[in-house]
Amino acid sequence: MSLTSKQVLAVNKMIRSSPRKLNLVAAQIRGLPVHKAVQLLELSPKGVAKDVRKTLLSAIANAENNHNLDIDALKVVESSVGKAMVMKRFMPRARGRASPIHKPFSRLRIVVEEFSENGEVA
Repeated sequence: MSLTSKQVLAVNKMIRSSPRKLNLVAAQIRGLPVHKAVQLLELSPKGVAKDVRKTLLSAIANAENNHNLDIDALKVVESSVGKAMVMKRFMPRARGRASPIHKPFSRLRIVVEEFSENGEVA
């Protein structure tokens, strides 16, 4: 998806959590104004919320510093989660066998957009 001039992107490529767990938190902030999304992530009991908050704050900083957008009028329009690499480990088991352990990583893409007061794209 290509971005418009009022949209700003931030990507976190190696989050040490499974995509299913990360998507639970990312789905909570989709469509919210950024100040409400940051508050929600600060109060979230999920451990991965810290990484999502860090990526969201990066998107806000990109909008302010690189694109000169008004941070009070920003809204999260996309927060998508994807798979990254998987660390493969083995655990020793009985009778000389071994069981695989998969430790997944995720990637997070957050897009924020500037909106006017009446909810339309500025």
